[in-house]
Amino acid sequence: MFDDLIQEHEELRRKVLSMGGERKLQQRAQEGVMNARERIDRLVDSGTFHEMGLFATSIRPEMRERSAADGKVTGYGKINGREVAVVSNDFTVMGASSSSVNTRKVGYVKRVATRHGMPMIFLGESTGARMPDVMGASGVGSGDRPTQYLRTRETPWVSAVLGHCYGSSSWYAALGDFVVMRKGAITAVSSVKLTARAINEEVDPETLGGWKLHTEVTGMVDLAVDTDEQALDAIGRFLSYLPSHHNEPPPVCPVPEGSGDDIGRILDILPSARAQVYDVRKILNLIYDKDSIFELKPRFGKSIVTALARLGGRSVGIVANNPIHKGGAIDPQACRKAVSFMILCDSFNIPLVFMVDQPGFLIGVEGERQGAIGHVMNWMNAISLVTVPKISVVMRKTYGQAVLNMGGGGNADEVINWFTAEVNFMDPRSAVSIVHGVTEADDPVQYQQLLEQMTKGTSAYDAAAVFGAQSVIHPAQTRAHLIRSLEIHGMRLTGGVGEHLMRTWPTSH
Repeated sequence: MFDDLIQEHEELRRKVLSMGGERKLQQRAQEGVMNARERIDRLVDSGTFHEMGLFATSIRPEMRERSAADGKVTGYGKINGREVAVVSNDFTVMGASSSSVNTRKVGYVKRVATRHGMPMIFLGESTGARMPDVMGASGVGSGDRPTQYLRTRETPWVSAVLGHCYGSSSWYAALGDFVVMRKGAITAVSSVKLTARAINEEVDPETLGGWKLHTEVTGMVDLAVDTDEQALDAIGRFLSYLPSHHNEPPPVCPVPEGSGDDIGRILDILPSARAQVYDVRKILNLIYDKDSIFELKPRFGKSIVTALARLGGRSVGIVANNPIHKGGAIDPQACRKAVSFMILCDSFNIPLVFMVDQPGFLIGVEGERQGAIGHVMNWMNAISLVTVPKISVVMRKTYGQAVLNMGGGGNADEVINWFTAEVNFMDPRSAVSIVHGVTEADDPVQYQQLLEQMTKGTSAYDAAAVFGAQSVIHPAQTRAHLIRSLEIHGMRLTGGVGEHLMRTWPTSH
């Protein structure tokens, strides 16, 4: 009795699952690029994807036969057993262009994800808005525009740039808490063809919106990888540090064997001379759980390291000065990077640890042109609004206004000084020449006498004497001390959940 309906149903399913057709799918496979459904299969646990809108099509009758799922695959799945919502753009169907129908699909899964506490994942690859659908007043004014790009950080948003991404795919990348980009992909406001026409000259895709631009100049992309598979694996790793939603603490993981075993090597890495450089990441790897450090924006604002990690199995966020780049001096890019990271951690209940070794803010004409003053104050505003635990570890030196930005002066719940720490308004060598007009070349004896005066009262113990630091420790005690401090400062009265005062802070600032 129902045989005809069953046959029709299976035929319709087969057509939809064939996406843009065998030829297009084979071409992608030959290029080593996954299609929209393969990406979902790689991302989520096997057998868990629950699709919404499988039979959606273009609103135009003449386009229905060639608009499988209307170019966007949407639904829910699980990553390591936790629910997520997914939008995967199907470039084989009308370039995954945005239409009134697939915009409703995206809006639906976003609302469900927000209401029920699921991370939202956007697998980007699209040509932008679909024409002629959006032409005219009725077209451009339709959709879920009031909430389409609203970020109030109830759940984590993750975006992957996996091909040419224009329009909504680029917007969702800018809105993401974590953005991963495959090398060779492009994301920009408009396509290369449209941009070239607008400015009447040839446009190089990589220059317009390639991975180097977005990892090194704009800072929008957190991580660049070589393949789709690496991008999808990075999404899973990022989410493993975060809770599913803002009203729960992050997950706790087993502590890998060997964590902290080599912490006694810190003093072999840390130079005793305050001006000698080193890579702080070598020290971080000795303190935090083994292989747990996941660095974000490593190619942007390099004098600051921002990384998710674990201590005793619990998620933490690290903001660390890195003297190997610009001597650790903090420039406007590093400020932007630190602020974005603090917002991420505070929004999703991840305690912050500041690892401090900085000579102050980078001064000069270029920094001022980039709005250095405003970026420094954005940082101060952000750190004042952070409601998760903040611990500051002064490793070697901390100078000037940046003392406050890195958690000193009451801007952290606890300040821990290594016995190697020095706290001062500026490098004493610079202070001698500025205050007294004496350089070492002019008068070595007088310079040394004045330098000793400028260095008095700046040690780790001097800071502790006025309770500017709560502890002075051997560097080898850092891991155990931090684990205990975070237990003490844990948000037990609120179940490990902060106040999220920066939940509406712009993602691109």
